[in-house]
Amino acid sequence: MPQIFHRSANTIARVSIFGALFFIAALLWLTAAVNRSPWVTQAQVAREQPIQFSHERHVAGNGIDCRYCHTSVETSSFAGIPPTKTCMNCHSQIWATAPILEPVRASFRDNTPLHWTRVHDLPDFVYFNHSIHVRKGVGCATCHGRVDKMPLMYQEANLQMNWCVNCHRDPAQYVRPREEVYNMAWERPANDPDLGKRLVQEYKIASAEQLTSCSTCHR
Repeated sequence: MPQIFHRSANTIARVSIFGALFFIAALLWLTAAVNRSPWVTQAQVAREQPIQFSHERHVAGNGIDCRYCHTSVETSSFAGIPPTKTCMNCHSQIWATAPILEPVRASFRDNTPLHWTRVHDLPDFVYFNHSIHVRKGVGCATCHGRVDKMPLMYQEANLQMNWCVNCHRDPAQYVRPREEVYNMAWERPANDPDLGKRLVQEYKIASAEQLTSCSTCHR
């Protein structure tokens, strides 16, 4: 029986199969890279706001504690967006006539809220509770980054599932003493490598199995 295909067909077939596998692998890698990029996650991207509020000025410059504005962070799942009255507590005296703050004065004068754009906006199918993280010693900067160095607020982390799970698998790497939760400059002491493990036990943080259970975050 005469040979139908040329002898080089076997080589071409092998190269084609290898090339197809390589192409699929590259496509999957590219998809994952794009999915975790700022283009999708909006990480490291400052959001447009009605007032370009500077955390750097208020936190680092003026020494205002997170809880002054985010009043419900210790008792609620939601940290809270400050009402205009909170802004006017200071700005009725400081920069009281500055043009940039006219939207704030108008909001207070007309009793209409400012419409802030949420920077850390999780999907509706994700359950996150600020108060439990605060009680367990998770610092603000752990999730939100060094807001005291942000002239304009942006999302520090990608907020994707793998980022959350990394902490839930080994919370000892991230927890800190409760009295340091709001300290932006706190650093883990180099001479106490077991601090995290002790705090996990002291604060009765659940096991990795429970923390990574689907029902913990998806309810």
